[in-house]
Amino acid sequence: MHVVALVTQKGGSGKSTLAVGLAVAAMARGERVALVEADAQGTISKWRERRENLHPRVERVDEPAEIEQILSRLEAEGVWLAIIDTAATDNALAARAIASADLCLIPARPSPADIEAAIPTLIAIRRLDRRFGFILNQTPTRGCRLSEAATSLNSLGLLALPFIGQRNDHQDALGAGLGVTEFAPEGKASEEIVALWGWISERLIMESNDHGQAALKTAC
Repeated sequence: MHVVALVTQKGGSGKSTLAVGLAVAAMARGERVALVEADAQGTISKWRERRENLHPRVERVDEPAEIEQILSRLEAEGVWLAIIDTAATDNALAARAIASADLCLIPARPSPADIEAAIPTLIAIRRLDRRFGFILNQTPTRGCRLSEAATSLNSLGLLALPFIGQRNDHQDALGAGLGVTEFAPEGKASEEIVALWGWISERLIMESNDHGQAALKTAC
């Protein structure tokens, strides 16, 4: 099972919206997906209450030890992808989510405050030796601020593509209990989320291949 964690200490970066959008996009590719909510705010649980489709399933955790227990159970049940949504704070739950993830995603809006706020999260990820990527989220359609933010994040690590624009479809989909790819499948927001999921899935497959080769070398 692959585990992706959305982590950053900055509030309003769009972690929950991205988690939902990516989970639904992955599910549309035929994957078995679960969302793990490690955020007391409960955005994803509230979204699930508005949703008619029973999938993706949502598991809520309140204690750090619960993350490993739930991930083990999901893997035993054949779930292919678990996406963990974390709170906008540096707490034990977020740390455990980082430690459990195959890939950590750090959403940041194109502003100095967001990029500065990502640094402590990046330090925690590097301390735990986890793979990561930045997501430029809620971006304007054009302007020098976007290119400056991309340059800054590229200097800190890998930057996911494409950037995710500031579009009403994301919030409208969340309010309707849908993923953006369900709410407006032909829209630009849907196109970006599908492309971002493609970028993420490629990294997850690469990571699996690296682990397989390492295991083979060890066995030899």
